[in-house]
Amino acid sequence: MADHANPGPAATPAGRYAGSAAAFERATGSLAGGVSSNFRSGGDPVSLFFERAAGAHLVDVDGNDYVDYVLGMGPSILGHAPADVVAAVADELGRGQLFGGQTFAEVELAERFQGAIACAERVRFGSSGTEMDQAAIRLARAATGRDLIVKFEGHYHGWLDPLLVSVAPPLDVAGPADAPIPHLPSRGQLASSADAVVILSWNDRAALDGLFNGPLRDRIAGLICEPILCNTGVIPAEPGFLEAARALTSANGTVLIFDEVITGFRVAFGGAQARTGVMPDLAVFAKAMGSGFPIAALAGSRALMELTSDGVLHGGTYNANVSSIAAANATLKALGENDGAAYGHIERMGARLMAGLRAEAERIGTDLLVQGIGPVFNTTFGRGPVRNYREYFATDRARQRLFLRALLDRGVRVTARGTWFLSSAHSEADIDQTIAAAGDALAAIG
Repeated sequence: MADHANPGPAATPAGRYAGSAAAFERATGSLAGGVSSNFRSGGDPVSLFFERAAGAHLVDVDGNDYVDYVLGMGPSILGHAPADVVAAVADELGRGQLFGGQTFAEVELAERFQGAIACAERVRFGSSGTEMDQAAIRLARAATGRDLIVKFEGHYHGWLDPLLVSVAPPLDVAGPADAPIPHLPSRGQLASSADAVVILSWNDRAALDGLFNGPLRDRIAGLICEPILCNTGVIPAEPGFLEAARALTSANGTVLIFDEVITGFRVAFGGAQARTGVMPDLAVFAKAMGSGFPIAALAGSRALMELTSDGVLHGGTYNANVSSIAAANATLKALGENDGAAYGHIERMGARLMAGLRAEAERIGTDLLVQGIGPVFNTTFGRGPVRNYREYFATDRARQRLFLRALLDRGVRVTARGTWFLSSAHSEADIDQTIAAAGDALAAIG
């Protein structure tokens, strides 16, 4: 059995990852922490540096080739460097990037949204999901004249203060499960950031009912959630939970906001609202809509969205820049072609991979937990299904880390939180390679 603390000489920075280790050392002399996002730090054994990517494969500076299930943290739903998207952007580069005005392509993209997304009576474009989540809660407060925003433990809605609350709280400070205490994870956050946020446990119908029938109900401006909790374990809403949230918010005059930064154009062409059959008042999109180019969108009812022309400020120099709009138009065109054939392929590859991982775990006799859906799923260790953040917290994430490292050493790259993203570029051969690597990895970690 392999040494869990030391998977082997070939997996050390001095061997397989020597180039990345040297590059990271150099980076620490100029980049704060050696990275440009905290979510890229702390790599095991080192934060990797990459040279190129194509389709479902990624190559690092040491020449290691990976079947990639990170996909840039989810955006590359067509795979890396998809030809149609690259060609569309290249065709626009010579025409300029920022005009300080509108383009027909921007309107075309908004019309594509209207055709795909149930709630999209009107659309605004921005540069990141974080930014558009802030726009959504501003609209909710403006429309209702109320202050409180409801969110759920384990749900991530960007790194800015008003919503960076109880994303991954230590349980010793999180309070009871039926009445969580808001937790601020970052130094430098004002304590008052938590004052206007109410935290609930995901899939706790009783707590949801209690809040909307309790003394705070008249202060609730908006309820925001990932309709499928992809940032923590890929946990779906239990039957009836989203429907209850829709009914309670409607009855209370509260704005229901879906954070579809991950699920939008990934789990279905119409997003999670199409897959679940529940339509929010506002929804935020990013990631998969642009194939890796920086773009995001806020879509919603005409009455709410038109408040941006009636005293609610939303701005941004880079909003609807030419390259990102071209990338998004090309991406959505490709995803919608042939009655959404790309989604059929992604679902099949994802389902086959999930089944293969479960089969390998059963063969070896380990408690690998595979949870989610074809386009996005999670692996950790323990009993399932996992219903909320606290149940995910209780899984064996130390063994999860060992598994992910063992996969990396065998040419399979997965996100550090154990979430796997599929693309239309993943092939049967990629899935076969991955299942074989996973079997070896499971055997190696014991």
